[in-house]
Amino acid sequence: MKWLTLISFIFLLSSARSRNLHRAARDADHKSQIAHRYNDLKEETFKAVAMITFAQYLQKCSYDGLSKLVKDIVDLAHKCVANEDAPECTKPLPTIFLDRICQVDQLRDSYGDMADCCGKADPERNQCFLSFKVHQPDFIPPYQRPAADVICAQYQDNRVALLGNFVYTVGRRNPFLHAPAILGLAAEYENALKSCCPESDVGACLDEKASVIKERAKLIGVQQQHGCRILEKYGERTFQANKLARLSQKYSKAPFPELVKMVHDVKDVYKECCEGDMIECADDWSELVNSLCSKQDVFSSKLKPCCEKPVVERTKCIIEADFDEKPDNLPSLVEKYIQDKEVCKSYEAGHDAFLSEFVYEYSRRHPELSTTVILRITKGYETLLDKCCKTDNPAECYANAEEELNKHIKETQELVKTNCDLYNTHGEGDFLKGILVRYTKKMPQVSTDTLLEIGRKMTAVGTKCCSLPEDKRLSCSEHYLSIVIEKMCKKQESTPINDQVTQCCNEFYSYKRPCFTAMGVDTKYVPPPFDPMMFNFDDKLCSAPPAEREEGQLKLLINLIKRKPQITEEQIKTIAGGFTAMVDKCCKAADIDTCLGEE
Repeated sequence: MKWLTLISFIFLLSSARSRNLHRAARDADHKSQIAHRYNDLKEETFKAVAMITFAQYLQKCSYDGLSKLVKDIVDLAHKCVANEDAPECTKPLPTIFLDRICQVDQLRDSYGDMADCCGKADPERNQCFLSFKVHQPDFIPPYQRPAADVICAQYQDNRVALLGNFVYTVGRRNPFLHAPAILGLAAEYENALKSCCPESDVGACLDEKASVIKERAKLIGVQQQHGCRILEKYGERTFQANKLARLSQKYSKAPFPELVKMVHDVKDVYKECCEGDMIECADDWSELVNSLCSKQDVFSSKLKPCCEKPVVERTKCIIEADFDEKPDNLPSLVEKYIQDKEVCKSYEAGHDAFLSEFVYEYSRRHPELSTTVILRITKGYETLLDKCCKTDNPAECYANAEEELNKHIKETQELVKTNCDLYNTHGEGDFLKGILVRYTKKMPQVSTDTLLEIGRKMTAVGTKCCSLPEDKRLSCSEHYLSIVIEKMCKKQESTPINDQVTQCCNEFYSYKRPCFTAMGVDTKYVPPPFDPMMFNFDDKLCSAPPAEREEGQLKLLINLIKRKPQITEEQIKTIAGGFTAMVDKCCKAADIDTCLGEE
C-alpha cells in the first residue's frame, strides 16, 4: 500500500506539472501565440471569441465599434501566421488584447477610472480591468429581438454577422461567462433559427426557444462564477478536490490517474477562463473535450452520443450526461482506510496523494452525496489522522472513524429531508416565510430587499431540488445552497454583516453551509426603535396586484422580526392570523382606509 501511495503521489506531482510543461513545450514550438491560436481555432471561431473578449471588457461599445477592434486582431493574426518572428507577434495573447483596448480613443470619457488600468503592468493590468466588469449592467437596455421575418432573412443573408451580433449581445451582458459556453449558446441559437424559420408562427417558436437559452445562460453563468470564486478564494487545492469528487462520481469506472490528470487540466483551463483570457480558454477547452472524447472507453460509455456531436455542442452534452453506473463489487473502504495498520505510514508518505485517492474512492461509491459533504468527510478524516498518527496507538485512536465521519452525512440528510418535507407539504409560500424568519434572526442587519432576495434564491433551491428523486436531492440542495451562501459571503467582504456571519464566511469552503444552518439569533443586535409608520396601511393592501401584495406582506414580516428578533413561531402565527383577518374584513368595507386605521 505504501508503494502504491508513493507512486500515486509521484503521478499527482508530475501530472500537476504535465499540462504546464505541455503548454510550455507547445508554446516553444510556436513563437507566436496569436498565430498558433488562430490556426487552432480557424477564422470564424477566432473572430467570434475575439468579439466575446472585447465585448466583455468594453461593455459600453457598439457592435460596429468592436468589429473594428476584432478586425485589427484578425489582421495581426494573419500577419503573424505569415511571419511568426514579427516583433508584435511574440507578445502573450492577453497583452495583445489589452494593448488594443488601451489604444481606444477617448477610453476615459466612456469608462472613467478604468482607463487608469492602462498605466499598470501585466498581470496587474488585467486584474484591474476584470474589477471593472459589470454583470447584467443597467447601462445596457434590455435586448429587443427584431421581428421574426427580419431575423430569419438576416440569418439567410448573413449568418456570420447575425451570430457575431449574438455573441456580442450575450458577452457584454455576461462579462464572466466563459467563451466556450457562449459559443455553445450561439450553436443552440442557430439550431433554433433553423427549426423555427420554416414554422408558420416563427415568433412563438423563437420566443419559446430563446427563453430556454436565456435560462441556460443564467444557470451556466452562476455555475462558472462559483467555480472561479472557489479557485480565487480557496485556491487550487480546494478547487481540484471539489472537481475530483464530482468527476469520480460521474466517471466512477475511470482509473484514478486518468481522473487526476483530467482535474489538473480542468483547473488550468478554468484559470485561463476566469482571468478573461478567452482565446486560450476556448482553444484549451476544445483540446480538453477532444482528449476526453478520445478516451471514451477509459472514462464512460455515456460519452459516445456527445462525442458524435459538432464540437461546440459537445460540452453541453457531456455536462448533462448521466453518471456512469457504479462499478460492481467495490470493496469496503473500512479495511483500507481504517483497519489497515499501515494507514499512518501511507498518509505520511504522501499526504495530498493519499487524501486524493480517498476522495476518489469515496466519491465513486457515493454518487448520491454532494461534493461538499465528501470534502467535509475528507477533512474530518484528515484531522483524525493528523491527531491519531501522533499517538502511540493510532489504530485504536481512529477505530471509530467510520461512525464519526458518517455524522456529516446524517446531518445533511436530516436537513434535506426536513426542508423538502416542509416544501412538499406546505408549499412554496410557507417555505419562503420559514426561511425569511430564520435568516432575518441570523442577520437582521441585512436590508429587507436583500433578505427577500436571499429567501427567494433559497426557495428556488427547494423548488429545483425537492421535486427530484430522493437520491438526487442532497447533492442538488447542497450544491445550490453553497452558491447562494458563497455569493452572500463575497458581498459581505466589503460590507460586513455581523460577527457570526463573518465567522461562517471565513470557514473552509465545504463547512460554510453547516455553519450557516447552525447559526442562531444575533444576540448582539440592537433593534431599531418601533416605527408606527410600519403599520400604516392604505387601500393598496387590497387593490394592488397579488404579487405586489404578497411582497408587501413578506417585507412586513421581515421588518417585524428586525424589531422583535426574539419573537417566537407562535407569536408570528398569532400576528399573521390577526393580519389576515384584518385584510379580509377591511377589504370588504365601504371605507377601506378608515377600517385599516382602526384595526
